[in-house]
Amino acid sequence: MNGKEHYDNIEIPARLSEVIQHVRHRAQHQKRKKMFWRGCSLLAVCAAMMITINMPGVAQALSDVPVIGPVVKILQVGNGGKPNDGVLLTTSKEADTLNIYFQLEGEHLASAPAYTLDHQVGPNRLIFTFNGVRELDYAKLEKDIKALKNVKDAYRNIILDDSAIRFVVELKDDVDYSVSEYRQPGFIQLKLFSTPKNAEAHRLFFVRSQEMEQDETLALLAEQYNSDGSSIVKTQNGKFAMVIGGFENQTEAEKLLQQIASREEHVQQLFVDSWMSNENPK
Repeated sequence: MNGKEHYDNIEIPARLSEVIQHVRHRAQHQKRKKMFWRGCSLLAVCAAMMITINMPGVAQALSDVPVIGPVVKILQVGNGGKPNDGVLLTTSKEADTLNIYFQLEGEHLASAPAYTLDHQVGPNRLIFTFNGVRELDYAKLEKDIKALKNVKDAYRNIILDDSAIRFVVELKDDVDYSVSEYRQPGFIQLKLFSTPKNAEAHRLFFVRSQEMEQDETLALLAEQYNSDGSSIVKTQNGKFAMVIGGFENQTEAEKLLQQIASREEHVQQLFVDSWMSNENPK
């Protein structure tokens, strides 16, 4: 049998037309699927653009940052990362950018460990908490942070969790920031930049403790009032105090103090105090 005879004798499947229709439908479905995901990608880009437009700080932060790896999120307060333990934290700095890296057993983590970022005023400061971190060169961390030109001070907070660390970055006046979380490798990037003056420093009212050395007593105090929004701040004398609030008037601060004083577990002597939004307490 020659080639043509072989071709002419090929048996045509009875369901060939059905198979062809199935293939066509499948191809159209795949095409629509690709178009859908392209549309999603475009929407994601548009969403990122909208976020950037609505958050001038983020736009400024991203204006001159090279693409390093996939960005998980960009935030000014909030949380992120994935639970981990036994993590080593290291840092590097360039210009007014701080990079925070994470390793486990000598390997860079693909994602940052679970963390939270808070922003407080009186003074203007960022509070980073990283969970699962058990090792770090704090001297280098502090040195790298203080080397950033828009930073006023940096210090560590003692907390009652030996698998977590917390440190505070005090910012100078008229400074904005953004925090970007990357993956593969996982790291956090803090970027600081000067901004036009858009808010005058003003007096705020707080419920606070006496100043003291930063030790377990202060950590216990902050833990006790954690649900009230407590934080530990450095005083003008170089010691530390537990503070709650940042109220616009004294009445609100006194109301909170009365509520706290009425609790059975309240034993620490707290009082209402006030200072400027860009200053440290005395």
